[in-house]
Amino acid sequence: MVANLSETACEAIGANGLLARVGSYYHDLGKTVRPLYFIENQMGTKNPHDYISPKQSAEIIIRHPYDGAEMLKRKKMPKEIIDIATQHHGTTLLKYFYYKEKKSNPEVKEALFRYPGPKPQTKEVAVISICDSVEAAVRSLEEPTEQKIDEIVASIVTDRIQDHQLDDSPLSIRELKIVRQTICETLKGIFHSRIKYPVKERPKNAH
Repeated sequence: MVANLSETACEAIGANGLLARVGSYYHDLGKTVRPLYFIENQMGTKNPHDYISPKQSAEIIIRHPYDGAEMLKRKKMPKEIIDIATQHHGTTLLKYFYYKEKKSNPEVKEALFRYPGPKPQTKEVAVISICDSVEAAVRSLEEPTEQKIDEIVASIVTDRIQDHQLDDSPLSIRELKIVRQTICETLKGIFHSRIKYPVKERPKNAH
């Protein structure tokens, strides 16, 4: 899904759609080092994060972009693909574990729960970083509606801008708007059969 969304969005703004697709296939390769610490791989098994501290959880999760980059370097993959793995989380905050730690430790430093970066440096990485977050958020929806999809995509894009995650990428505001619209349209196409449309009730006296 990340590959489909990223390729379509990149092509809509004249960026390299094929690079985005291939980069998306490899961007989370580092998760294979400790697969069970990532929710999509748990498949009903116990969540190992329940047995370690939020700081330890953050350290493990924060490693995956850089573990992936190391694996790709060893296999002599192109620099563009390695950069996508390294940069796709930028310096974003692991909010769940940060707030979990903050409950017992109000003085906790936010920097401990942020990826070290670098932030996305190209249009392709910036688009993948947005699509990656969108995919995870939409996957958790039990009943996707057009409105929910629009709201999720808008909130993720706004959050990235406010957190300065797109500052180092050459994406313009106009391009970002096109990316957002394209992602929404693509998702609605993917989820079309699951989207429930409001049904107008017929008047009781209608024949």
